[in-house]
Amino acid sequence: MDLSGKTIWITGASSGIGAGLATGFARAGARLVLSGRREDALAEVAGRCQSETHLLPFEATDLDALPGLVERAERLTGGIDILVNNAGISQRSLALDTDFEVYRRVMEVDFFAPLRLSQLVLPAMVKRKAGALVNIASVAGKVGSPLRTGYCAAKHAMVGWSDALRAEIAQYGVSVFVVTPGFVATGIADNALTGDGSVKGHDASDPVNQGITPDEAATIIIDGMVADQPEIAVGRPGAPEMALLDFKRYNPEPLYQIMAGMAPQVARG
Repeated sequence: MDLSGKTIWITGASSGIGAGLATGFARAGARLVLSGRREDALAEVAGRCQSETHLLPFEATDLDALPGLVERAERLTGGIDILVNNAGISQRSLALDTDFEVYRRVMEVDFFAPLRLSQLVLPAMVKRKAGALVNIASVAGKVGSPLRTGYCAAKHAMVGWSDALRAEIAQYGVSVFVVTPGFVATGIADNALTGDGSVKGHDASDPVNQGITPDEAATIIIDGMVADQPEIAVGRPGAPEMALLDFKRYNPEPLYQIMAGMAPQVARG
């Protein structure tokens, strides 16, 4: 895939992997549409991009606003070539201690919002017989990890939907890339929801905070896209969480035991 001259719309572009992708795509010669909730943060990222850049701030779960936003994005740019569904939130709470509304929130942000935006962007790609979706999932979309039941559910849904969608729309020349990051040092762990919906806050011991940088992650993703790699694993080579991708496939039962051993032990009456 050649990225030069392509118009790329990135959600969750104000920080983390989204910001890293913005600067990386700009260096590759792409034009950008950057979305997120905070316009000031988007403007700061745009200032680091040496390319044509448009800001389109919005709340990912405002589904009623999405048709108008897609019309505006297409009007601004003449058409979206690549949509990067990157906006997301995580979770850190035991299932038995998690309010239902937390599950609903995680699913809305991490699955239904990108699905709906993709539904609105895809028809124009199909008509042109060209385009791509880049869906940022997670290793947690392949492996069940304790304290992340809602996050794993949403990312498993993202992976399954993406794989089925790829099979359906390949005939129209539209690609679907699934990205499975391991530990990337973004704010996702610090902003994870706890069981009552409050934000967890910073925890230096959370292994996600010891991961590769967003710029390193972006480089791996872009290289994978250029190589037309349908599923792109993103993490430090040899890192334990990246080994889980193969472990789940070839030796699942010991993996389940390892994950059970990682779960907090809580006495309950």
